[in-house]
Amino acid sequence: MASGNLGLTYGGQEKTPSLSGETEFAAEAGAPGGLFHADYKRHDDLKQMLDSSKDSLKLEAMKRIIGMIAKGRDASDLFPAVVKNVVSKNIEVKKLVYVYLVRYAEEQQDLALLSISTFQRALKDPNQLIRASALRVLSSIRVPVIVPIMMLAIRDSVSDMSPYVRKTAAHAIPKLYDLDPEQKDELVMVIERLLSDQTTLVVGSAVMAFEQVCPERTDLIHKNFRKLCAVLVDIEEWGQVIIIGMLTRYARTQFTDPNINGTNHSEKDKPFYEESEEDDEKGKQTESLVLDPDHRLLLRNTKPLLQSRNSSVVMGVAQLYHHLAPREDVAIVTRALIRLLRSHREVQTVVLNSIASMSVNRKDMFEPFLKNFFVRSTDATQIKLLKLEILTNLANESNITFILREFQTYISSQDRDLVAATIQAIGRCAAGIKEVTDTCLSGLIALLSNSDELVVAESVVVIKKLLQTHQGSHGDIVGQMARLVNRITVPQARAAILWLVGEHCEKKRVSKMAPDVLRFMARTFANEQDVVKLQILNLAAKLCLSNPKQTKVLCQYVFSLAKYDQNYDIRDRTRFLRHLVFPSTEQALLAKYAKKIFLASKPAPVIESVFKDRDEFQLGSLSHYLNSRVVGYMDLPNFPAVAPDSNVRNVESPRPVIPVTSLRGNSASAPSKGKKKETFYSESSSEDDDVKDESGSSDSKSDSSSEMDSDSAESDSDESSSEEDPDDSVDISQQNIVRLSPSLSPSPPAQRLSRTLVIESSSESEYSSNSSDSDSNDSDKVVKSSRMPPPKSNLDLLLDLDVSDSAPVMASVSGIPLGTLASTPITDSSVQPVSAAYISTRPTELVSSISSGCGLQILYRYTRSINLYSPSMVTIELTLVNTGNEELTEVKITNKNMPVGISMHEFTTLASLPVGATRLVTVGIDFGDSTQNVSCDLVASGRPIKINFRPSVGELIRPVTCTEGVFINEQGKLKGMNEHSFSITNTLELEDMKNISTKIFRTTNMASINSSDPNTLRFAGQTLSSKSLVLVTILVGVNPKLTVSCEKMIIGSMLLAELKEALKN
Repeated sequence: MASGNLGLTYGGQEKTPSLSGETEFAAEAGAPGGLFHADYKRHDDLKQMLDSSKDSLKLEAMKRIIGMIAKGRDASDLFPAVVKNVVSKNIEVKKLVYVYLVRYAEEQQDLALLSISTFQRALKDPNQLIRASALRVLSSIRVPVIVPIMMLAIRDSVSDMSPYVRKTAAHAIPKLYDLDPEQKDELVMVIERLLSDQTTLVVGSAVMAFEQVCPERTDLIHKNFRKLCAVLVDIEEWGQVIIIGMLTRYARTQFTDPNINGTNHSEKDKPFYEESEEDDEKGKQTESLVLDPDHRLLLRNTKPLLQSRNSSVVMGVAQLYHHLAPREDVAIVTRALIRLLRSHREVQTVVLNSIASMSVNRKDMFEPFLKNFFVRSTDATQIKLLKLEILTNLANESNITFILREFQTYISSQDRDLVAATIQAIGRCAAGIKEVTDTCLSGLIALLSNSDELVVAESVVVIKKLLQTHQGSHGDIVGQMARLVNRITVPQARAAILWLVGEHCEKKRVSKMAPDVLRFMARTFANEQDVVKLQILNLAAKLCLSNPKQTKVLCQYVFSLAKYDQNYDIRDRTRFLRHLVFPSTEQALLAKYAKKIFLASKPAPVIESVFKDRDEFQLGSLSHYLNSRVVGYMDLPNFPAVAPDSNVRNVESPRPVIPVTSLRGNSASAPSKGKKKETFYSESSSEDDDVKDESGSSDSKSDSSSEMDSDSAESDSDESSSEEDPDDSVDISQQNIVRLSPSLSPSPPAQRLSRTLVIESSSESEYSSNSSDSDSNDSDKVVKSSRMPPPKSNLDLLLDLDVSDSAPVMASVSGIPLGTLASTPITDSSVQPVSAAYISTRPTELVSSISSGCGLQILYRYTRSINLYSPSMVTIELTLVNTGNEELTEVKITNKNMPVGISMHEFTTLASLPVGATRLVTVGIDFGDSTQNVSCDLVASGRPIKINFRPSVGELIRPVTCTEGVFINEQGKLKGMNEHSFSITNTLELEDMKNISTKIFRTTNMASINSSDPNTLRFAGQTLSSKSLVLVTILVGVNPKLTVSCEKMIIGSMLLAELKEALKN
């Protein structure tokens, strides 16, 4: 690494220049900062360019590195050389550095944490792109210890002047929620603020955060519903897809089913944005009883999106109409879906899959566009099969001749899958339309003489189903098919022929050739497939019962062959049939009815579309495409019987929008926006009335199109003004723009300022406030003043990070001093709990799907989080996966067998667990500071499954933090039998202290304590039940030693054994 100022100190190590001009780090054993190696030469030219003092070389190096990342190459070894350039004065270099850090911050968390102060300073940079990039990097460092910092940064960025920064804050919310779900309440308040944002650039990201954090909180959507409908056409395409999906689920909970009574009212003749004055009054009254005005508003405002260039948006609107619109109005999406069939192959597959599902119950929609579903030779096989499925669904008496003529050309295709599917489609048409049944059957019989074996085999299978569906004398057809048994080699076709011969063995023509068919099949029995062998056994049993003279000996011979078959199903079937056909004296009673059992009439099979049962999934979703519930899928709610109160969506006065353009230069452009009121913070009603008057009708939330357009125009102006070139962005210090927060104490009078716009925004204190008047403080006020307090931005708090005594204390990670992350004062007598430094995300199998007996697989994971029922309980997350073939009901825990002093809080009973579904449940167990086995039964569908819980000692501890003096003082009290030590002989394991910390955190749930001695690692924790201190010390040096001190001697001894094993691995 070329010489240069690194800008960061890695573990206190000194750097010495080598003869080659590169920097080498001291090779001290176990040094926590040993990040580089002297002989590491990879990407050496890039490192030298990054160390250069010329910005042009740094910029060229960063471009090459970003290019490497774009091509999928690993550039993680350049992280130390790149991260130091985060303080570069060059804007272009800094942008590319942030792009790199977003990619590798999660992998190089320790190094990224060292630069956290730089990221915090960047959050107040005048350039909006730098502020947004810093927030994006900060949210990419997935370390629980910086959760308070991330929370503070997000809360402050929500009030940022730039919509782009607010959008980035919305994207950071799900990352913080995944890192610490306990922050949900605060994040919901932030999301509520973002949902009320008037800028279209922010709304889509806000809804995305809402969907991932709190999709059940429909109360947050009530007051924003009409605004979302109004600005939907102006939002970016990605945001439109998210909002349409959310509004679909919201509408299913707020509006009644428009098709429940079969009375539909189409809007075909109505304009898009205004109601026709020529409508009949009676028709209006009737429609208002069926369709809620907000329901109609949603349908009207999503209709223009059918012309979107983005296929996902069109598909989203189509599924919204499919699930929400009256039947007659759903047809307007047809042309848009047909247009998507000209897109790429992947888009065609998804759209055709949805059309195939819709065509089952909505045939009239797509019948006029029948020719658009004809198969082309250039189509992929999957697309051909989907088009064939749609053509079959649309077949009726009027167009069946047209469709069958098209099917005839497909049979001669070279695509064997298409040929097989076409023959099946002909069979479905014959079964569903009685007028063409005989014609299709004749055509299928003619195919039996085809030279292609696949065509013949598929025809046999379809003819078999048709003969089952249509009762009658089919001896001639069965006889013709029986002659093919020696020519067809496809197992399914051979099995179908044998089944037909056995079913019609009493018919005159079939009874003569049936013994010969059985004789031929007995000769090749050993070489047949299992499905054919089973039908040979059935045929032998039926012929023995109907014609014992000719076939009894032959039947015994077949049974003898099957008795020693390798397949146990065939052996079991043989034993079953032998006792019925050749009974002993004790079994003669059942044998009397053997003929009625085997030769009874069978129910006809139901030939229907495979897309018929996909209505349970939301159209266009991945679950609908796969016809299986995937992880993360949310069921579409059912329509309510009675619609909830619609007044919850009435909003009296929205927050006024202050365009950023009004802040530039002088106040020459102010008159175009109207006169601005001069006011400070005031609760008087007169000033509130003035602000309301200033808002005017343009900001009111109404259903008229003109008001929607005005809102959209203001949103557009706000968005366009904020998305200008970064070099032209507003400099807050130059424009004298400050933020006033009610939480800040007033300051002494400052200098007189002229032409000053003061924008009031909610600070982070407003989010934590529980006052009922919080809604009144959300509106922005525009004031002009000649005298004002000195400016102080909320962003300044990011560097101070003064956490009160009641706030949770952050733990240090991997030997990083606590003070480098946050200024959290801890008194000498304080021992405070902190969040876990390591949480396993990979569950372990507790019960396999085979051993459970019902297809239920159970996985478990220790969450290392505080149990909501009792803080002394260990929280265990169980993952229940139904891998069986039947739905499991009443899943619960019973028969708890626990020793004295141990208690359990089980999860709420699951009413059902569908096939393929996955459910996460939580169990809390108070082990009483012991590792005794806790057993219980998990019952699913009445079948008990024995499960056992036995934790490791490390999971019975919660992490705590304290000062080094408190640690040494408490350790001095735990001497003698309370102290367990072990001399470490393998010193090679102690060279990397960060690796040691990682092994300790994986083994036991403890926190790292700041140590003044670089050769000493200290960890502290408390037992969950008795809150006894558990202290671990690792000495690195001449005589390395591991010491565990605990009042509970058994806990200390067992923990020492686990730590010894962890350090060996």
